[in-house]
Amino acid sequence: MSNPHHTIALSDPLSLDSGQVLERVEIAYETYGALAADKSNAILVCHALTGDQYLASTHPITGKPGWWERMVGPGLPIDTDRYHVICANVIGSCMGSTGPASLAPDGEPFGMRFPVITIRDMVRGLVGLLDGLGIEQLHAVVGGSMGGMQALSLAANWPQRAARVLAIATTARHSAQNIAFHEVGRQAIMADPNWREGDYYTSEQAPDAGLAVARMAAHITYLSEEGLTEKFGRRLQDRAEKTFGFDADFQIESYLRYQGSGFTRRFDANSYLYITRAMDYFDIAEEHGGKLADAFAGTTARFCLVSFDSDWLYPTAESRHVVHALNAAGAPVSFVELSAPFGHDSFLLDVPALDRVVRGFLDG
Repeated sequence: MSNPHHTIALSDPLSLDSGQVLERVEIAYETYGALAADKSNAILVCHALTGDQYLASTHPITGKPGWWERMVGPGLPIDTDRYHVICANVIGSCMGSTGPASLAPDGEPFGMRFPVITIRDMVRGLVGLLDGLGIEQLHAVVGGSMGGMQALSLAANWPQRAARVLAIATTARHSAQNIAFHEVGRQAIMADPNWREGDYYTSEQAPDAGLAVARMAAHITYLSEEGLTEKFGRRLQDRAEKTFGFDADFQIESYLRYQGSGFTRRFDANSYLYITRAMDYFDIAEEHGGKLADAFAGTTARFCLVSFDSDWLYPTAESRHVVHALNAAGAPVSFVELSAPFGHDSFLLDVPALDRVVRGFLDG
C-alpha cells in the first residue's frame, strides 16, 4: 500500500516569511493508494508537531505502526481504495525534509543557521511538493493539531488548491498558554550542556536529556485530567510503598519518562526548537490584516471543523472562532464537538464518532 522513502527536490528556491530564502529544499513524503488518471482523488494529510510522513506505514526508526494507521487504509475512513493519500514531512523537521540537520551550502549541518520558519512556510513547501507531483487541486486537505494549522493556512493562502478542508483539534492562532508550554520545552533543550548552541551533529552526545524533558512537558498538554486519572491515578509503579526518594514512584512518572526517552530516538532537538517556534508565530488573522474572516474571503472550499470536549490545549472555543470567521466569509462549513476522554490526542485514538465524521465529509 505504501511507496516508501520518496523525496522530491523543489524546482525553485523557497522564499520564507522571515525574508530569507532556502535555495535547495527537499521534501520527504509517503503515498498510499492509486492516483486517478485525472489526479482528482488526492488527499493531503498534514502531520502534527512530532509527526512525520509515516501516517499509515511502519516507522523506519521505531518499527512502530503509522501514527494514523487506524484512519488511513483500504476501507477505512480515509479510504485508500478510493483516494490517493499524500503525507509529507514538513520543512524544519527531521525525517528527510530539509531542516536544521540538513547540510547547508558549505557542506556542514545547518544547525542554528537554519532560518526560522512559519506554518505558512511549511505549507509553501507542501505546495511545492504538489506542484512537483502535478496536482493542481486536492480532493481534500486534512490535519489535526499542527496539521490542522497547515490545512487552514493552505485554505487561507492558496484558496484554490483544496476542494475540502478538514481541520481537527486545532486553532487559528497560538495562545499565550500554548506559547508558554513550548517555551518551557525550548529552555529545557537549550539548558542541556550537550546542545552546544545547536552544534551537536558531529558530537557523540546530543541534548537528549533536555529533549526528553521538553517531550514530557508537552505530552502532559496532549492528555486530559480525566484520562490521566483513569489510566494512572496515584498508583505506584512496580512497588508496594513509596521509596522516599526521587525515582519514578508513580506510574505517571514512569510513563512520562518512557515517553521522553523514546522520543529522543526518533526526533532532533533543533527541529523541536524550530517547529515549536513556527507554531507560536502562527496567527492567520495577523497574516491577513488582523481579521480572520478576511483570510478566507477568496476560498471556494468546503470546511469541516472538529473539536473534542476534553481538549484543553486547543479547546472547542478555538474551533468555534474559526467557524464564525468562515461563516462571515460566506464559506460552507460544518462543525462538531465530539465527546472523548483522551484530551488533545483524541484525534489519534479510538473515537468512532470521529471516523464517521471524517468518512462522511470526505465522501460527501
